[in-house]
Amino acid sequence: MLITFNELRRVKDQLPSGSMRKIAEIVGIKEDTVRNYFGGEHLISGGIVGIHYEAGHDGGIVRIEDPTIYELAIEILSKV
Repeated sequence: MLITFNELRRVKDQLPSGSMRKIAEIVGIKEDTVRNYFGGEHLISGGIVGIHYEAGHDGGIVRIEDPTIYELAIEILSKV
């Protein structure tokens, strides 16, 4: 799956408070790892999982190898 970095950040910015924690609990990973997925830099307390960034237009391209976190975020947004 390919999207722009700015699109990914827009999804993150629209998520209601507590969504990062909820996604982390569902997937079974650290909350900071979810933040990193959306472009955060909490590398000491969380890793990066299933996503790669490439420089380019509109913040660059994000190649999502594992869309689980993204799909959960979209699901949460659909209920807001």
